Amino acid sequence: MNRTILSIISQNLNIRETQVVNTIKLFNEGATVPFISRYRKEQTGSLDEVQIQQIKELNEKFTELEKRKETVLKTIDEQEKLTSELKLQIENCFDAVELEDIYLPYKPKRRTKATIAREKGLEGLAKIIMKQVERDPKFRANSFLNDDVKSINEALAGARDIIAEWISENPKARNIVRRGFEMGAIISSKIIKGKEESAIKYNDYFDWNESLKKCPSHRLLAMRRGENEGFLRVSITTDSERTLANLNRFFVRGNNKSSEQVLLAVKDSLKRLIQPSIETEFANLSKEKADDESIRVFAENLRQLLLAPPLGQKRTLAIDPGYRSGCKVVCLDKQGNLLHNENIYPHKPQEERKMAAKKISSMVEMYKIEAIAIGNGTAGRETEFFIKKLHYNREVRVYIVSEDGASVYSASSVARQEFPQYDVTVRGAVSIGRRLMDPLAELVKIDPKSIGVGQYQHDVDQKKLKTSLDTVVESSVNSVGVNLNTASKHLLTYISGLGPQLAENITIYRKENGAFKSREELKKAPRMGTKAFEQAAGFLRISDAENPLDNSGVHPESYKTVRQIAKDLNCQITDLISNEELVSKIDFNKYVTAEIGLPTLTDINNELLKPGRDPRKPIKVFEFAPGITTIEHLQVGMELPGIVNNITKFGAFVDVGIKESGLIHISEMADRFISDPNEIVKLHQHIKVRVKEVDIPRKRIQLSLKGVIQK
Repeated sequence: MNRTILSIISQNLNIRETQVVNTIKLFNEGATVPFISRYRKEQTGSLDEVQIQQIKELNEKFTELEKRKETVLKTIDEQEKLTSELKLQIENCFDAVELEDIYLPYKPKRRTKATIAREKGLEGLAKIIMKQVERDPKFRANSFLNDDVKSINEALAGARDIIAEWISENPKARNIVRRGFEMGAIISSKIIKGKEESAIKYNDYFDWNESLKKCPSHRLLAMRRGENEGFLRVSITTDSERTLANLNRFFVRGNNKSSEQVLLAVKDSLKRLIQPSIETEFANLSKEKADDESIRVFAENLRQLLLAPPLGQKRTLAIDPGYRSGCKVVCLDKQGNLLHNENIYPHKPQEERKMAAKKISSMVEMYKIEAIAIGNGTAGRETEFFIKKLHYNREVRVYIVSEDGASVYSASSVARQEFPQYDVTVRGAVSIGRRLMDPLAELVKIDPKSIGVGQYQHDVDQKKLKTSLDTVVESSVNSVGVNLNTASKHLLTYISGLGPQLAENITIYRKENGAFKSREELKKAPRMGTKAFEQAAGFLRISDAENPLDNSGVHPESYKTVRQIAKDLNCQITDLISNEELVSKIDFNKYVTAEIGLPTLTDINNELLKPGRDPRKPIKVFEFAPGITTIEHLQVGMELPGIVNNITKFGAFVDVGIKESGLIHISEMADRFISDPNEIVKLHQHIKVRVKEVDIPRKRIQLSLKGVIQK
C-alpha cells in the first residue's frame, strides 16, 4: 500500500503506522473485525473494534480513490493531455474533492456556452483578454468576426463565456467559493406556494433559515424530506458579494478595458457555474454528514437493544395483548420451543375475565412457567394489570417487552419457516417470549430498520445504513458468543467467518448428526474450511463439551498453551476453570511466544476465571406507576417511572405506561451542557422522570430529568 496513505490513516486515528499495516494485512488475509480485535491483539497493538473498523473504512475509501485516480489518468491520457507534471500531481493527490477539481478541465462534458464559443473561433480572443494587457479589446475583437460571429459584442460575449469556464475550472477559484460556504453558508427552506395545507407537518420549516454549520442532523433531514415530498424549496446560500470580491482580487490584474471584460466573466462564472456547483457539493456534504450522524445514533441504539439484559433459559408464558381479537397466549420451554397456544379474552367487548384467569393459572401450573412476557402494544397495560392480580402456585415474574418489529417478524419468511402451521398472532407471541429470554438471538431475525430505534432512517443513505447496522449486529453477536448446539441459522450467520451458507450447513449437520461434542467437530460441517474455522471457533460455545475450553472465549489455537499451563501446575484443565487460587499461581510471562503475547495470555487468564462470561447485565423487573394509563391521567409536576424506548440526537423518548411516549429534550437531561443524550441515558434504561408539559390535543408530552432523584 502507498506509504502516504498509511501515514494519513495513522495520523487520522492517532495510532502507529505499524498498527495500520498489520491490521490491513489481516483484512487482506480474510480476517473479520471481531476476530482481529479479540484474537490478534499482538499484531494490532490491542486496537479495539471501533479503531479496527475505522481502519477498514479508511482503507476502503483510499482504495476507491486509487481506482478513481486510474480512471482520471486514463481519460486524460486518451485526450493526449497528460503531462508528467499533471500525472505527478494526480498521483500525489489524496483528497477526493481536490482530485475532482484537478480533473474538471479534462472531464468529458456536454456542449456548453464555452464550447460553442470555441467552435466559433473565439478562444484566441479569450486568451488575449485574460492576459489583461490589451487596452482596446473591442478593436481586437474585429479580427475574430466571421460568418458565425456577426458583431463585436457577440465576440466579446463568447470570449467571456470561455473565460468564465476557465475560472470555474480553476481549483483556486473553487476553493475561494468553498471557503465562503464554509464560513457563512445559510440553509433556507420555504413552503411551495399552494402546499401550505397539505404540508402542515412541516410548518416549522415554511420560512426557516439558519447557519448550515449549526444545523442539527434531524432538522436538515426533515427539511430534505419535505423537499423530496414536494412541499419545501431548500437552498444553501452564502455572501456572494464578499466571495465575488475575493475572486476579483485573484483574477482581475489590471485596470483597463480587458480587465472590465474579466470582471464581467468572473461575475458570470460565480453566478452561473461555480456557485451552483459548490452549493450542490455542500448540499451533498451536509446531507452525508447528517446521514452519518443519524446512522451513528441508530447504530448505538441498536447495539444497546441487542445487548439488552436477557432473562435466560426460563420456561416462559408470552402474551400478545389485544381487545376485540383477544390476547394470544403461548407457552415456551427453556429453549424457546413452542409447547402450547390459545386465546384469552379478559378485556372488552367480551370481558371473559374468569375464564381467562382460569386458563392462565392452568397454563402456569401445567408448563411450570417461571416468567410471563407481555407485549407493550395495544392493551398491554391492561393485560399487565390483569396478570399481576392473579395468584400462582409458584414464583412468577412479569415483564413488559417491546413489540417493535414483532409484526414484521411474524409475517416474514423466517417466521413461516419456523412455524408453517401457525398464523401471525402465534408467531408474534412467540417472538415476544423469546425476546425476553434472549433479545439478541430473536432480534437478529428482524431487519434492524423495523425495530423502531432509528432517526429519519428512511431518509439516509440506505447502503451505508445497512452496512453500519450489519456491523453492529455482527459485533454484538460475537461479543456475546453463541451456543453452537442451540443457535438458529440466523444467529450463526453473524458469527465471524460464517455467513448464511455456512450457518445453514452447520444447522443441517447438527440436525443429521446430533449436537456437536467439540469445536473440532465443527470442521466436519460441509465447506467448513481452515480460515472459516479460525475466524469462527472462538465465538462458538459448547456447554457440555468434554474440553471445558470449548465453552469459553479461549481460541482453539491457544489450547496447547492452556494444556501446558495445566501440566506445569500438575492439574487438569477442568481444575483451572473458575479456580481463582490455582489461576493466581500461573506466571503467564513463562508462556510468551512469538505468536502469543501477554494481551492474549491476559484474555486466557480472564476466561479461566469466568469462562464464556456474558457481557450483558442481569434483567430487572419494571413496574409503571399504577393508575396512569392514558395521557389524560398525566399532570405537570408528576414524577413517574419510565423506560427509555428511543434515543435521538436531540433527546430521548420515554414510555411511562401510556400510548404516547414522552420526550426528554437534551436540554432537560442535566444541569450541565451535554452534546449527546447517551451521556445520560441508555436504551431500555429504567429511569424516573418529571412531567414538564402535557399537550393533549397534539398528543405531546415533555419530560425532564432535572432535579429528579434516580434510584
